[in-house]
Amino acid sequence: MFKGVKKEISGFNKNTTNNIMELTAVIEALRLVKYPCKIRIYSDSAYVVNAFLQGWIYNWIKKGWKTADGGLVKNKELWEQLYSFTKTHEIEFIKVKGHSDNEFNNRCDELARNAILEIGS
Repeated sequence: MFKGVKKEISGFNKNTTNNIMELTAVIEALRLVKYPCKIRIYSDSAYVVNAFLQGWIYNWIKKGWKTADGGLVKNKELWEQLYSFTKTHEIEFIKVKGHSDNEFNNRCDELARNAILEIGS
């Protein structure tokens, strides 16, 4: 919420993975922020949150987008986009338990389910 205004977005892609959609959701939300600011990202995606909280992404970058075992980082283009937002904004990643009583996570789940239903009809 910014200045009392809440904006919600959602989407659906039939041919994708959960990890890609988790990354895409954060990227698309950050695209809507017009000015540099402090942002809190609440996510139940360990994939997204731990990349920053546990420093995975910084190690991937240092190693030329290779994982600890030497493999290529999956979804590199999306990670690069997400990382670029950390250069503009001060982003705090907050891990929430999935399917719990977190109002933000519950609303995201609802928006995602509705997007799937809209496309399917």
